[in-house]
Amino acid sequence: MGKLITIEGTDCSGKETQSNLLVERLREHGYKVAKFSNPDYETPTGKIIAGPYLAKFGEGYFPEGASNVPPLVASLYYTADRLYNDAKIKKALKENDIVLIDRFTHSNLAYQGARIKSKTEREKFYNTISTIEFDLGGLTKPDYVFFLHMPTDNAVELRKGRAEKADQLEKDVEYLRKAEKTYLELCKKFGLIKIPCVKDGNVRTIFEINDELYKKLTKLI
Repeated sequence: MGKLITIEGTDCSGKETQSNLLVERLREHGYKVAKFSNPDYETPTGKIIAGPYLAKFGEGYFPEGASNVPPLVASLYYTADRLYNDAKIKKALKENDIVLIDRFTHSNLAYQGARIKSKTEREKFYNTISTIEFDLGGLTKPDYVFFLHMPTDNAVELRKGRAEKADQLEKDVEYLRKAEKTYLELCKKFGLIKIPCVKDGNVRTIFEINDELYKKLTKLI
């Protein structure tokens, strides 16, 4: 049975880039690796998230907009997608040494939790989603969760130099700060393995970050 590894990160932390590079390095060193992204917009449940909830294909179903849907309600759409696709993960774990997922449960906890002002209520939210997904739903638990920590101020500067347009949430700096805060709470609560993207005030290179990520992962497995 393989190990399930998930990669989380704040805005501009390079989750997808780091995940793809990590897969390449692992395969070069003889590991059999499968990679997934969450949510998977090609699945039935993923299409529900992309269309009715996020309005990626036109008008969404929520007149108040996705960002105003209550955090628990919004998160349960993603919960359904993870549970629906869990059979693929279990199958991949039987066939590979490592299964890597770009974003998973902790993304929901961080970005939806960022909208909950009370720490007590956030804790309740974290526990509720974890109980529904892992204890009641039987979702496969990650063996290790890595968190790429790009501080918000650095993320804002990096985004200035990017060609692609930021979405509404990415433009909301205060929201990004709250998401960073919730991720750091999750590190303490769930033992996420933090990989700093900034050292001595300077953003580390992609390869410096990946070296630390690769070394820590291979040491654990």
